[in-house]
Amino acid sequence: MNKMQPRENNEVEIVDFIPAYQQDFKKLNEEWITRYFKMEASDYKSLDHPQEYILNRGDYISIALYQGVPVGACALIKMDNDTFELAKMAVLPEAQGKGIGWLLGNAIIEKARQVGAKKLYLESNTLLIPAISLYYKLGFKKITGVASPYERCNIQMNLSLQ
Repeated sequence: MNKMQPRENNEVEIVDFIPAYQQDFKKLNEEWITRYFKMEASDYKSLDHPQEYILNRGDYISIALYQGVPVGACALIKMDNDTFELAKMAVLPEAQGKGIGWLLGNAIIEKARQVGAKKLYLESNTLLIPAISLYYKLGFKKITGVASPYERCNIQMNLSLQ
C-alpha cells in the first residue's frame, strides 16, 4: 500500500505543529485549495489562525517533514464527544507519490484513537481522485446527510475506530 521506498520512508517524520510551522500549514493547504477551488471564509479562519481556531480548542495538527522540510499537514478537530474530523490534509505536489499522505493519515487516525475518538469524519471533493483513493485505503467509507460549511464539498466519509 505504501509506495514509498524504504530509504524515503526513513526521511519522513510526522511531528506536532509548533508556531514556526504556521506559514507552512497555510501554504500547504492554500496551494491545493486554490489549484482546484477557491478559498472560503472557514479556510482563512483556520489557516490564518490555527492556534486560535484549532489548537486552543484542544485539537491537533500534524506536520510531515521530508528531509527536515515541511511538505504535508493534517488536522484533527473534535466535532462532539466521540467524533473527530480529519481536516486540512495537504501534501505539496512535488512530495506526492512518496506515501506522505498515508503516513499523515495513519498518524491522525492513531492520534484520534489516543484521545478516545470512536469515529473519524472527513469532507472532500471527488475531483481530488488521489485523496479519495487514499481515504478509502485508510478505511473510510462514503456517507451522506451531513451539512457542510464548504461549497467545494461533494463527498463525506466516516471511519469507525471501534
